[in-house]
Amino acid sequence: MRVIILCALLLNICVFSQVTVKGKVVDKKTKQPLEFATIIVMKSESEKFLTGTSANEKGEFSVEVKPDIYDIKVDFVGFKPITIKLKKIEKFEDLGTLFLEENSTQLEEVEIRTERSTTEYKLDKRIFNVGKDLIAKGGNATDILNNVPSVNVDLDGAVSLRGNANVRILINGKPSVLTSNNGLEQLPASTIERVEVITNPSARYDAEGTAGILNIILKKNKIGGFSSSLQLTTGEPANHGINYNVNYKKETFNVFANARYSLQEFEYKGSIFRENFDGNGPTSFLDLERNTLFRRNVFNLYVGSDIYFNKQNTTTFSYFLRSNVSKRFVDFKFDFFDSDKSLQNSILNRENYREPQNFSRIEFNHVKKFTKKGQQLTIDVQYDFWDDDENEFVEEDINGNSPNILQSRDIESSKDLLFQADFKLPLQPKTHLELGIKGEVRDIDSDYKVWDNGILIDSLDNLLTYKERIYAAYVQYGNRKNKLQYLLGLRGEYTNTSSTDRKNVFETDKRYSNLFPTVHLTYNFNERTNLQLSYSKRIRRPRFWQLNPFGGIADRRNIRVGNPDLNPMFTDAFDVGFLKKWKGFTINPSVYYQYTTQLFETLVSANSDGAIISKQINSGTEHRVGAELGIQYAAFSWWRLMGEINYFSFQQQGLFNVKDNAWTAKLNSRMKLPAVTIQTNLNYQGERASGQIITEPIFVADLGLSKDFWNDKISVTANIQNVFNSRVQTQTISGADYTILNERALLGPQFRLNVTYRFNRNKKDRDRLPD
Repeated sequence: MRVIILCALLLNICVFSQVTVKGKVVDKKTKQPLEFATIIVMKSESEKFLTGTSANEKGEFSVEVKPDIYDIKVDFVGFKPITIKLKKIEKFEDLGTLFLEENSTQLEEVEIRTERSTTEYKLDKRIFNVGKDLIAKGGNATDILNNVPSVNVDLDGAVSLRGNANVRILINGKPSVLTSNNGLEQLPASTIERVEVITNPSARYDAEGTAGILNIILKKNKIGGFSSSLQLTTGEPANHGINYNVNYKKETFNVFANARYSLQEFEYKGSIFRENFDGNGPTSFLDLERNTLFRRNVFNLYVGSDIYFNKQNTTTFSYFLRSNVSKRFVDFKFDFFDSDKSLQNSILNRENYREPQNFSRIEFNHVKKFTKKGQQLTIDVQYDFWDDDENEFVEEDINGNSPNILQSRDIESSKDLLFQADFKLPLQPKTHLELGIKGEVRDIDSDYKVWDNGILIDSLDNLLTYKERIYAAYVQYGNRKNKLQYLLGLRGEYTNTSSTDRKNVFETDKRYSNLFPTVHLTYNFNERTNLQLSYSKRIRRPRFWQLNPFGGIADRRNIRVGNPDLNPMFTDAFDVGFLKKWKGFTINPSVYYQYTTQLFETLVSANSDGAIISKQINSGTEHRVGAELGIQYAAFSWWRLMGEINYFSFQQQGLFNVKDNAWTAKLNSRMKLPAVTIQTNLNYQGERASGQIITEPIFVADLGLSKDFWNDKISVTANIQNVFNSRVQTQTISGADYTILNERALLGPQFRLNVTYRFNRNKKDRDRLPD
């Protein structure tokens, strides 16, 4: 309340003695905006500095001065500066578009200035530009997310934002099956332009995702004529790939295609030590060693066309195909001991796993712009359909006796239709209204069977059908009064989910309607200093794997099952962020609070045979408070640093009462030297607890090197991930009569070499092709 009163008082302070000067700075040759161009206002006919500012990502700037006569200088590294002499400023002045020419004597500096900052800070989001990320070259979307501020990815590919795994992942602003079923690991990094980190989304976004949203933006063509590029990747452990892109753009249309094939192989090593006890002490022990070899080959095809009917109407059609086969070979060794740690039994398990997957997406998009500036209608229709066939074959050898054979098969298919329309209507020069509707219809079938020594297990033979219907509408109003901007929104969503099965055991039908208000307040002290307060109500619906009661039993002693009756959880999220920019330095501290009800929690229990059963339930509430600090510093024109620290504490009350805190930190360094560009990433995750599980700290370091040849026609990038072989996940699980120590590690550093050759284009061109 005090902050709102302060903002209201500030709005009444009017500095009548000052007027505004605005303009835009662009590259004369490419017509691209020059972000961070410097604008200096000096006393006329003198070198005395009075005030100044820098251009934003659109090249636009605004500065306030007293009425007088000035010299205005516009400068940027690698360009010839221009000076507007004896400019008389009496009232609001628009300098229009100012063109800067490259300075041919500063070629190295010209190359530097074309690079956008790896991370850009906005008031409602942070943008991670992928093109300059050497660590992810030749990799996939998961490699990229591992380097994004506030984001972490564990060994299983689970993504978390600010330490919270309940994050919504979108592609081009829309949900996609690609964000599940290992799809992110199969989405090439070369097709991604940037990742938007939105910790407190407005009403135009889905209410799904209590931690916030990660929006993966794919590349779009912005250059004319014919251009293409070929990218070759090799690595150790085996990581080989070939990627070809082609574009042809004319005034009325654009055609694009991307094809990629990759083959990967890597190893995991794990162990589990379990101690069982009663009131008198230990009763037995289990020592498990696990070695995993994983192989995957993937083919991706992405084709489409943009049709420019006129300046007001653009339509895009596209088709995406992903076909892959994943294989896993696992050796298990179980040693069972009595209370005196004497060996009682040994079991050897050998698992062969094979999963072919096919995924397709058809997409239609139309953008209609109106004569009124800022008025726009966007229509999207997207249809996803996929199928996979999971086959597990486990051979169990007990003390050298005849092996037991456990075999399972899960045939899954999904169809997902999405449609949405968004309309933006400017009302006044500083006010606008946004309206939108959306619908998502999804059907999933899972046909599961298990054979024990060739005999079908009747209790595990079932066909589960899951249907999900989500319909939404939103409205939001934005206004700007002097230095205060606000955006008020309300989103309504209706959800209907149902499950049926062949044996009528898991039938459910859930219907619920919810309103999700959002508030965003921004106070602009000046062009470089901003304060934002925001609130949103969010929802997290259960994923299909959390609902599917047939989770797989490749390991008889560690079984994951779904809960068809799991309900969604809801979160109220509050965020206060501050942004301050100096020349070459940006600081972005923020504090946040989240209150969650109907919390998802993993219940770990033992069945009558002593096997560990993991199942998710709704257990209670969670309070989460955190503080985050992001810093970006251009120490020199050739060296840029980016760092962030996130600390949070949480208290869970319900089935388990847990109170803990944790912190994460990242440091990214990028140096552009005359001979080579070097990037290093350091990533630390502190100890954290949730329910029965405590996860130990983990530290990972990555390194990347890049060199250009033949006037940027060829780029060679080498990177090493997990440099110190430290990517080890250690967890302690505590139960009423047992404790489990679980450790998993990705073996050794991963080396990767990537070579890109560009046809009829330059590495500075920002389009659908790899940089």
